[in-house]
Amino acid sequence: MGFFSTKSEKTDRFIEKLISQAAKTHEAIEYLERTIEIDDISKLDALLNINRDIEEIRRVLIDDLHNTFITPIDREDIFNISNALYDMVDYAVTTVEEMHVLKVKPDDYIRKMIELVKRQTEELLLAMQRLSNNPRVAGEHAMNTKALERKVEKQYRNALRDLFTEPVSNEHLPELFFRREVYRHLSNMADRADLAANVFGIVVMKLT
Repeated sequence: MGFFSTKSEKTDRFIEKLISQAAKTHEAIEYLERTIEIDDISKLDALLNINRDIEEIRRVLIDDLHNTFITPIDREDIFNISNALYDMVDYAVTTVEEMHVLKVKPDDYIRKMIELVKRQTEELLLAMQRLSNNPRVAGEHAMNTKALERKVEKQYRNALRDLFTEPVSNEHLPELFFRREVYRHLSNMADRADLAANVFGIVVMKLT
């Protein structure tokens, strides 16, 4: 995991599962960034394998929620963070599928938005890892996630502006709408990271 720290002695098993899921989410988006120039649908298999790992983490987490009366943070907060992280990888899978099927080549906006979303996953993972021992530091990482979401949205708006600036013939119009769909998936991915950060901010407020 590079610069990411290991779990502490105080880390609860629910937090451990969220850390595991955040790590897998980061792995998925990092893989998306690394392979974005490769137009080969076989790379989807790697993302789907990561997604299956995440699904298993979520199954165990949700089952544990059903079987546990006391949790370190509110049950609905655990569920909502997990759900937002899962949605991010789901959008990554959809992005790869549609870029291949619709023949959308990566451009600077796509590359930049993916890079920013990857940084969001880094911040969310750090937030999870810091929650048990340093909740205020965790909150700072959650705020960094939200700041990055605003940068993604700026890229998204600029991409749409540039996409429809010049007149386009009817035969090329579908290409613009296909590319807009990819932009939208990446924007939605950043929105889910922002949602996770919002819930995380509430968790930190409750703990401190």
